[in-house]
Amino acid sequence: MVGNIQPMADIKKAGQKEEKKRSSDPVQAEYEDGMEFLRDNDLAQAAAAFHNALRGFEERKYQDGIANASNQLGNVCLEKGEFEKAKEHYMRAWEICDRFDDPMSLLALSNQLVVVHRGLNDNAKALEICFDMLETHNLNNNPQDTVATMEIIADIYLSQDEKTKAADTYRTIASIHKNFNHKTSAGKFLARASELETEAK
Repeated sequence: MVGNIQPMADIKKAGQKEEKKRSSDPVQAEYEDGMEFLRDNDLAQAAAAFHNALRGFEERKYQDGIANASNQLGNVCLEKGEFEKAKEHYMRAWEICDRFDDPMSLLALSNQLVVVHRGLNDNAKALEICFDMLETHNLNNNPQDTVATMEIIADIYLSQDEKTKAADTYRTIASIHKNFNHKTSAGKFLARASELETEAK
């Protein structure tokens, strides 16, 4: 997000900070409480805290707060396996991040939406999001995240028993590793591709 808006991609990092004083802002304090509850896997308390924070941010029309609280509510729902609800929360955060032209937060949300759509057995949509992410990673010259996304794509293909497509994806991953002289990793993915091609015959 722009200006003082905290990128959602940083939220996980923020959650790893050492003990700090509770915010004097009651709405921000609710949000921080929600983060604590989520870390402790107390999902009911986390949901309540994030809902309270969301209401407070809405009253202030504080867009970054609304986006962050919506994102965290999506994370709570994802933990509970409530994929449809998670999708609603993530899409609300997406709309704000998109409006503020915040590509890093959109990428973080894309990762979560892939999990949501896989949970909803909508592999076509999950793949569509993955291919959009690949485009962004390529534009940013980001081979590490390109490989990570391609591994997800291969996994989706395997879940649909599309072994040839998965093998092709693994071969592409191997070629990326080869470009960076990662011989062991390249060999591992080539071996997996060959194995799948044999199974597919």
